[in-house]
Amino acid sequence: MTLLKRCSAIAAAALLLFVSGCGSTSTRESTGEYVDDTAITTKVKSAIFNEPSLKVLKINVETYKSVVQLSGFADTRADMDKATDVARAVPGVRSVKNDMRVK
Repeated sequence: MTLLKRCSAIAAAALLLFVSGCGSTSTRESTGEYVDDTAITTKVKSAIFNEPSLKVLKINVETYKSVVQLSGFADTRADMDKATDVARAVPGVRSVKNDMRVK
């Protein structure tokens, strides 16, 4: 019976460590949030690429906790605004930070 209790205690401790390792904190994403953010980044990049007026722009997209950050260069302020609007329209995007610069 002692062996059963020890094995149960070890299994419970391992499960607790596993579950706490997958949780998010204020400075770290959970595994699920990371996967969601990767999907959002892919969708935003695709939407920007599919926008005819933005194809030639060098726009980098990063996502952290559903907040999209755009960086890179655009020819005009209107192109920057268009990229921001396209990113905001993607499902799952909570907000967009535009750190782009005009060439």
